[in-house]
Parts: sequence; structure tokens; C-alpha cells
Amino acid sequence: MALYSEKVMDHFRNPRNVGVLEDANGVGEVGNAKCGDIMKMYLKIENNIIEDVKFETFGCGSAIASSSMATELIKGKSVDDAMKLTNKAVAEALDGLPDYKMHCSVLAEEAIKSALDDYHSRN
Repeated sequence: MALYSEKVMDHFRNPRNVGVLEDANGVGEVGNAKCGDIMKMYLKIENNIIEDVKFETFGCGSAIASSSMATELIKGKSVDDAMKLTNKAVAEALDGLPDYKMHCSVLAEEAIKSALDDYHSRN
């Protein structure tokens, strides 16, 4: 059995929404001291809809894939829907992660919520 699903490998090799949003109105950064992964999420929100999202991730393939998938799951969604995103939903959308890599999907959830918290604090 393969360690990673095809979706994980695809999002690792071809990550979506990588980069910086200079006009972001919500930015969140989180890290995991144990593994050293760091994720930064940038959101551009207009009329309560996530119009654009970008990320920068320093970490393993699972962290990059989780960031990429998470951005795909919230792009075009309302702020309320994005707040409901769970790490489980990210992992399921990737067709699963090994148990010892689930913390990567948790980081993706936390990065989005951190960026949304930043957006709320600015508005």
C-alpha cells in the first residue's frame, strides 16, 4: 500500500494557491514546534466571501498538500463556512493522511482560523 494518496502527491507536487497576497485583509501564521512546520495563510475577503487565498508553507510534503487542499476548500466560500473547516475535512479531501501526519491537517485548519481571526480583528 502506498504511504500517501494520489491526491496528497498531486497537491505536494503541484500546490495550488502558493504565494503572498499583498492586499490580504486577513493573515495568519501557525507552527508546530515538534516537527518544525510553519504555515502562513493570506485571505482577501470581500462582502464576507473569501475572494482569494494564498499560502506559504515551510514543511514536509503532507504540510504542503494540506495547505494547498485547505485553500481549495475555502476559496469562494463565506467566512462562516471557512470557520467550519476541520482538519478532518482537509485530510478526507486528500483521501487520507497517515496518522503520524494528521498534525499537518490540523496546522492547515489553525492557519485558516488564525487568518480569519486577524480579519475579524481588523474589521
